Amino acid sequence: MKKLMVMGAGIYQVPLIKKAREMGIYTIVVSIPGNYPGFALADQVCYENTVDYERILEVARKEKIDGIVTAGTDVAVITIGKVCDELGLTGLSFEAAKVASNKILMKKKYEEYGVRTARFREVSFEEDVFEKTKDLNFPLIFKAVDTSGSRGIIRVNAREEFPAALEVVKSSTRSHYYIVEEFLEGEEFGAQAFVYRGKVQLILPHGDYVFQGDTGVPIGHFAPYDLEEGIIRDAREQLERAIRAMGLDNCAINADFILKDGKTYVLELGGRSGATCLAELVSIYYGFDYYEKLIQAALGEDVKFPKEQAVPNASMLLRSDRDGVIRAIRNRNEPDEEICEIQFDYGPGNRVHKFHVGPHRIGHVITKGPTLEEAVEKLHEALGKIEIEVE
Repeated sequence: MKKLMVMGAGIYQVPLIKKAREMGIYTIVVSIPGNYPGFALADQVCYENTVDYERILEVARKEKIDGIVTAGTDVAVITIGKVCDELGLTGLSFEAAKVASNKILMKKKYEEYGVRTARFREVSFEEDVFEKTKDLNFPLIFKAVDTSGSRGIIRVNAREEFPAALEVVKSSTRSHYYIVEEFLEGEEFGAQAFVYRGKVQLILPHGDYVFQGDTGVPIGHFAPYDLEEGIIRDAREQLERAIRAMGLDNCAINADFILKDGKTYVLELGGRSGATCLAELVSIYYGFDYYEKLIQAALGEDVKFPKEQAVPNASMLLRSDRDGVIRAIRNRNEPDEEICEIQFDYGPGNRVHKFHVGPHRIGHVITKGPTLEEAVEKLHEALGKIEIEVE
């Protein structure tokens, strides 16, 4: 029986763990202790921090794993790169993982390879941010370089907002520096991609539903995304150039873009599949199980990506507008073949957060339809029949 190490035991890794078990693969789930749903599904649990790549490398050697993978989070990507390099497993390299996990390294690679991206400055916490960024145009985005899920990212509209923004970044980073970049006013969209054995196997652009808080946070997605052919070509060119710049191979890719004046700007690429129902979006759209592809690739198997099918679908996170405790959940939806999934991460009695970032989700809804318009209509219909009472 093959052994697969899954990095993380949270809600975004649960489908990955379930699929591995369905495939008859022995699963070793790695995470710090906590109330994570993936623990109950694993064959074996390893209570380690997923960023401690030297310790996890020891465990991987001892267990003689055949593959290592994650979904929906950047936190463990460096560890995956280290283990793949040291054990000769299939996955992104340690060097590529370091670039994918550090926004400064990523942006510098984009500049070097001519990837279209926002102007930026690297700033240490000891430097004068006012002086360092004086030639950048407002609004700006302050970003921690080593986070995911929109943590440590905040929009700044004026100089007097700098001190508060610095506190947000400091509270979210382990690094002594951060990034300040110009905020691009445009339409946010993304793409799921997969690069395997040196070839880009899959690129699926998708639209984003964005929650406007301190910065834009994706709360849902839809496909297909209606773009002019010229814009699609430009987006593909910028994505493939960014993949080369970062040295990504043998991994899923989560890409974030801004469309401005008919041109695609690359915000960032993650060396893993997207969160917020994006793996499900790929699966429904193309008619194959994307989690199965992630696992097969991690095990070094011959992976095919058939793309004949194109099923429109849409998703949205369930969120709370306040901190509190769930008192009741009412779901009046009847079984419907166009409702792909309604999932509640929490139930009555659980404490939840007012939504600010992706991990504050309390569930999701995914729908499909003969057309995108019908899929979106079904999504809003399904959402309208769900009530979550938080007090």
